[in-house]
Amino acid sequence: MVRVLFVCHGNICRSPMAEFVLKDMVQKRGLAGDFFIGSAATSLEEIGSAPHPGTQRKLRAQGVPAGEHRAVRLTMADYDRYDYLLGMDGRNVQNMRRILGGDPQGKVRRLLDFTPRPRDIADPWYTGDFDRTYLDIVEGCEAFLRHCGQEQA
Repeated sequence: MVRVLFVCHGNICRSPMAEFVLKDMVQKRGLAGDFFIGSAATSLEEIGSAPHPGTQRKLRAQGVPAGEHRAVRLTMADYDRYDYLLGMDGRNVQNMRRILGGDPQGKVRRLLDFTPRPRDIADPWYTGDFDRTYLDIVEGCEAFLRHCGQEQA
């Protein structure tokens, strides 16, 4: 089983979007039982909050089911629970390593590091561009599945 945790600043925009996009992808490929997928925040600001309305609207528009979600914070224990801890941007990765006390096994990366064009995913909380965020997340999740040996069915 591949255990992946998506992480962003508040766990209301990018990381829950990535969580639900990847869950939808593996479900459609018949691989849901092969993956354990979650998301978390590096900050305490939004703990307990539902996904941002922009994230909810974008997922609904794309036909991606979004289950129950409340923002939670990344903990040191998550390092042992997950095989991959994927931040949305470089600042997330820096904060993740601080919270986790390092990254001795090389589990912490940016989601788009799996693509031919590694880069940050802009935070739609600031940009308002949930469309661009969604496209980047889909690109990253597809690349991540290729990395895991799960080509599109």
